[in-house]
Amino acid sequence: MATTPTPTPPPPPAPPKPTWDPRRPVPPFPWLRPTIRIRLTLLYGGMFLIAGILLLSIIYLLAANALNVGSDLPFEIISGQVRSDICRLRSAQLPADELNAALNACVNKQRQHALDNLLSRSLLALLGLAVIAFAFGYAMAGRVLSPLGRITRTARAVAGSDLSRRIELDGPDDELKELADTFDDMLERLQRAFTAQQRFVGNASHELRTPLAINRTLLEVHLSDPGAPVELQQLGKTLLATNERSEQLVEGLLLLARSDNQIVERKPVDLAEVASQAIDQVHAEAQAKGVEIRGVRKPAVVRGNGVLLERIALNLLQNAVRYNVAEQGWVEVTTDVEHGQAVLVVSNTGPVVPAYEVDNLFEPFRRLRTERTGSDKGVGLGLSIVRSVARAHGGHIYAQPREGGGLVMRVTLPI
Repeated sequence: MATTPTPTPPPPPAPPKPTWDPRRPVPPFPWLRPTIRIRLTLLYGGMFLIAGILLLSIIYLLAANALNVGSDLPFEIISGQVRSDICRLRSAQLPADELNAALNACVNKQRQHALDNLLSRSLLALLGLAVIAFAFGYAMAGRVLSPLGRITRTARAVAGSDLSRRIELDGPDDELKELADTFDDMLERLQRAFTAQQRFVGNASHELRTPLAINRTLLEVHLSDPGAPVELQQLGKTLLATNERSEQLVEGLLLLARSDNQIVERKPVDLAEVASQAIDQVHAEAQAKGVEIRGVRKPAVVRGNGVLLERIALNLLQNAVRYNVAEQGWVEVTTDVEHGQAVLVVSNTGPVVPAYEVDNLFEPFRRLRTERTGSDKGVGLGLSIVRSVARAHGGHIYAQPREGGGLVMRVTLPI
C-alpha cells in the first residue's frame, strides 16, 4: 500500500526589515537630539521672546515719559486762569462749572497729545527693532544653513568629475550631518564603482585587442601567399574585413568607456588645430566620395585632452563625409569663440533627417531609421563617443536638421 508523502512545511517568513540603520547607534533619549527642527524652534522662539521684551520695555518707558509720572500737573491755575503748554484759557475769572469744563478739556487735550507722542515713538522703535530682527535673523539663518552650502559646493565639484571630494561635515548630530554622511557614503561607493570600471577598461583593452591583432596578422600572412587559391583569398578578405570591423567596435567601446570617466590631465588645446588634423585624416575618403571640405577655422583654445577632442572632430567629419549625397556634396567645418565658449560646427549635405530622429542618433548602435544593424559606414558609436567626450569636458553637443538635407552639429566647450 502506497503511503502518502508528508507535505513539506512552508519556510518561516523572513523577519521584517529594520526601519533604522543598524550601523548607527540609537541614542538613549532621541527626543533630546539637537535636530534642525528643535534648533530652529529655539532660535526663532528666543528671538521673538527677546524682541517682545525689548518692545514692551520701550513702550513702557515711552508711556512713562509721555504721562510725566512723578512730575507736577501739566497745567497750573493762576488767579482763575488755566495755563499750560498745550491749552491756554485767557479768562481772568471763571465760574466753577466753566472752570471744571476748562480743566476737563485741558486734561483731555493733554492726554491726546501724550497718546500721539507715544504712538509716533513706538512706531520708530518698532521700525528699529524690525531692522535689527531681520539682520539678526538673516545672519542666524545663514549660520544654520551654512552646511547646505557646503554640501552644494561638494556636489558641484563631484558633478565636475571629481569623485575624490568629501563633505566631512562636523557639528551636532542633526539632519544636515546625517545628509552629509549619507552623501559621503554614496560618493565612496561611486568612486569604487568608477575605479573598478577603469580597471575593467584597462584589462579589456589588452584582452580584447590581442586576439584580434593575432587574427589580423594570420589573415594577412595567408593573403600574402601568391599560391593560395582564389576562394581562400576571397574568404580571407571577408574574414579580414570582419576582423577589422570587430577591432573598430572594440576601440569604440573602450573609448566610450574612457570618455565617461573623469579627465584628470587637462592641457591647452586649439580646436582649430584639432579640426585641421581631423580634416587631414578624412581628406582621402572625402576625395574618393567627391565631397568638398571647406570652412574658416579661427583659434579657439580650451583645456582638455587633445586625443579625445580630436576624436570629437574626427567622428563628426567621418559621419559628415560618409552620410552625404552622391554628387556635389560638401562639409563645412568652422571653429570660433562665442559668448565665452569655444564652438566647433560641422555642417554637411546629405539625406533629409526628421527632427524627431535627431536624439536617437546619439544612442549607441543607433543609426537613421535602423537599429543595431550592420553597415559598412561604421559601428554606430561615433556620435555616442562625441557626446560622452563633450560631457567629460563640461561641454554640450547640439544637432539640428539642415534645410535641404544633412545635419548641423554644434559642439560648445568651456574655455
